[in-house]
Amino acid sequence: MSDFSSKWYIVSQESGGCLIVTAMELAAYAGDDDEDDAPTIECWGPFDSKDDAIAKRAGLIRSGKCKPKS
Repeated sequence: MSDFSSKWYIVSQESGGCLIVTAMELAAYAGDDDEDDAPTIECWGPFDSKDDAIAKRAGLIRSGKCKPKS
């Protein structure tokens, strides 16, 4: 069984780009659930490795769900 903290996620940004983050970083994005005006972010994962997350992000860019880095 793998540790939750070793998982990787893809998180969409308001700008349309997508970040690859660890589970701990993802928890920081979701930390303020009490705010009514907090933007809803889209998230994909968990992935077992950063390489798996990068491959998925490439697919999300091809499908138009994420913008490529400038």
